[in-house]
Amino acid sequence: MAGDVDRPGQVAVPTAGELTDPDWAWAAYEPDARRPWNLALAAHLYRRAAFGANWQQLQQALSEGPQATVDRLLRPPTDADTFNDAYDGHEDVAAGSIDGLRAWWLRRMIETPHPLLEKMTLFWHGHFATNAGAVKNPRLMHEHVQILRSHALGSFDVLLKTISRDPATLIALGADVNRKAAPNESFVRALMETFTLGPGNFTEEDIGEAARAMTGWFVLRGRLRYLPREHDDGVKRLLGREGSLAADDTVRIVLEESATPRTVVRKLFRWLIGETQSPREALIAPLAESFARDYDVSRLVETMLRSNLFFSPLSYRQRVKCPIEFAVGIVRALEGMVSTTQLAQDVAGLGQDLYRPPTVRGWRGGRYWINTATQVGRHNLAVALLQGTEPYGDKLDPWAIARKYGCTTPESAARFLLELFVQEDLDASLREALLADMRPAAADRGNDPTATLRRLAQAVVTLPEFQLA
Repeated sequence: MAGDVDRPGQVAVPTAGELTDPDWAWAAYEPDARRPWNLALAAHLYRRAAFGANWQQLQQALSEGPQATVDRLLRPPTDADTFNDAYDGHEDVAAGSIDGLRAWWLRRMIETPHPLLEKMTLFWHGHFATNAGAVKNPRLMHEHVQILRSHALGSFDVLLKTISRDPATLIALGADVNRKAAPNESFVRALMETFTLGPGNFTEEDIGEAARAMTGWFVLRGRLRYLPREHDDGVKRLLGREGSLAADDTVRIVLEESATPRTVVRKLFRWLIGETQSPREALIAPLAESFARDYDVSRLVETMLRSNLFFSPLSYRQRVKCPIEFAVGIVRALEGMVSTTQLAQDVAGLGQDLYRPPTVRGWRGGRYWINTATQVGRHNLAVALLQGTEPYGDKLDPWAIARKYGCTTPESAARFLLELFVQEDLDASLREALLADMRPAAADRGNDPTATLRRLAQAVVTLPEFQLA
């Protein structure tokens, strides 16, 4: 029997036998006396499957339980369709600037009734990393992210085929011209090395043959064109297959390789489960085998989010929040709206510039999000969001949110904010120190503790615990 955990919010540590058993790891978590469902785990689910939660969402999750909450995150109410139709109808956004697109997407992340869809769109944005600086066309970048969103929880098979014909992706990779006399290897190298197989699972000969198969495809004036006279229709030998292969055959063949589902599952493991350790092959194998049958992303995500492993300490706060998760999480928790033009600029300063991933491999993530400069930057962003003055104004008000949920005193509001942002994850002495620091200031300000609670919220969201998803 596993022992108790140090922090009251976490579930019990799995036994050694459980940790080596994929059947246990991927079975659905069922709360019991040893592994209770609580506020901390509800918040954990929303940090990973969304961008954090507000108090009402946390209380609903507590009441309904983990499996019903996962159901709602995967299949939100019908108003999500109305929301998406309204946002997708803003064609003027596509004709604007990349700065406008960044602000538009961040606002969508904050307001969406289907946050898992936006979270997975962000995941694919890092996977199929396409940089607007290379594309130089906001309309194409808008269409690129719409492709990611349309298939974010659908079929990876369809997503990959669509990406292989996406003008923005091809331009960004320098693969917008592919002549028979000079096969372009740029796209197929990214396809094999980053999007599917991973390093070591193909040869340079495979790259050359795949490039031949892709000849004939061009991006001309922002549109994909196929020129039959520029296609090499000779026999190619690719990953053990042989024939007069074309572009669709290349995508089909890499999808048939066993390395492809393993690559995607491992990457999603890092996104949804944790990034502090590399999972063993035996743990990944059953998910990769299931995924390879039909490449259903939604089923793979659902298995991970429902699992014993997800709700264990091996996942709990085992990822560093990316800048967007950090910033959007604060805004969503306090149920406000701020200038997303300014917010996009600020998260870019923290290393996550939407529509501009730094390399074809996307953002490195993990400990690379946290360094001396970004720690200062996160602190400054928290202050800016919560101080009640420009550049964000008074749109986020911790005292108003605390009163909305029944707090009548500064101290009850302070305890509410701790539970909202970090649940029960703080050491008791630190928790009491934070509360003690705000008491004299609250008393000095009589019946208006607004400024004091703003400073407390700033202190809480800059704690190490809040930086972890």
